[in-house]
Amino acid sequence: MRIPMVDLKAQYIELKEELDAKLEEILLATQFILGPNVQELEKEVAEYIGTKHAVACASGTDALHLALLACGIKAGDEVITTPFTFIATAEAISYIGARPVFTDVLPDTWNIDPEEVKNKITPRTKAIIPVHLFGHPADMPKILDLANSHGLKVIEDCAQSFGAGYKFVKTGSFGDAGCFSFFPSKNLGCYGDGGMVATDSDKTAEALRALRNHGSRKRYFHDIIGYNSRLDEMQAGILRVKLKRIDRYNSLRRERAVQYNEWLAMQEGVSIPVERDGYYHVYHQYTILADRRDDIMSALSEKEIASAIYYPVPLHLQESYKGLGYKKGDFPVSEDLSRRVLSLPIYPELSPVDVDFISETIRASLACPAKKR
Repeated sequence: MRIPMVDLKAQYIELKEELDAKLEEILLATQFILGPNVQELEKEVAEYIGTKHAVACASGTDALHLALLACGIKAGDEVITTPFTFIATAEAISYIGARPVFTDVLPDTWNIDPEEVKNKITPRTKAIIPVHLFGHPADMPKILDLANSHGLKVIEDCAQSFGAGYKFVKTGSFGDAGCFSFFPSKNLGCYGDGGMVATDSDKTAEALRALRNHGSRKRYFHDIIGYNSRLDEMQAGILRVKLKRIDRYNSLRRERAVQYNEWLAMQEGVSIPVERDGYYHVYHQYTILADRRDDIMSALSEKEIASAIYYPVPLHLQESYKGLGYKKGDFPVSEDLSRRVLSLPIYPELSPVDVDFISETIRASLACPAKKR
């Protein structure tokens, strides 16, 4: 593609000298597991997010899995979350034998609807996992009020929201735990898999450190059955280089989003993403709603412009969750979104000229008669 969804090569070229030096330093030190860069990254992320602790692990999925365990969620418990998200959010619940309870999303931010959450709480409910979808924070004040009044844990899925916030409070610092992914395409991404859990709880942090390292708090002494889920030193070093630039990267994403909005806000058949007052959206994805999605994707592809659908099938309609008993029509907002969402290229290195080209292509495609299918 002439314009990809994300251009990791361009970012590497910009950072090459510093990244190569950092990797050489790590290779020469030969301390690859839970080394000094992991420890420093944990401190730097905790300071950035505004929490007492940050515990690195092997992936964003592991961050959710380990956070649920560290927060005391057990087999048979119910955990409320959204069906309009990547499957990892629900998978982590299933890993421990708990039951995902899906709740529809708001029609503006596409994040979990607190009013719907309230209706799903039962005596078996033990936690809520809000997802800060595409970089727009969920309505954490309402979610926290619900959780506090019912004695529930709140585990934030921040896989797409590093640096996002509400009234200067960053995602990942609201709940009992905030779970981050460092997958390469994320706003803050490494060159492989990586994850992090932020928390203010000493007890939760201690449990996370044991769980990620075979249940060990002291070498060769294993108090619990744990996992091998450690962020390696080279990925931590890469993330430390990028973390220093995350605010600039997010600012550039926001600038490109504003530019898209100027082009597409008045375009018939297209709805642009919402940013609520007081919220700081970091646009992990710039996602529109399009009545003629296939026509737009076809036109973009002809011009060698990437696009993507996140997500074409809500989780309650996935074959893997057929056993939960949900059916088509149960979550109408999520199902409508799956039919119309379309994500466009957005990344710090994307040029204003390219945004113009993408937007012009979309507008031209919609000026033509709809294709018969």
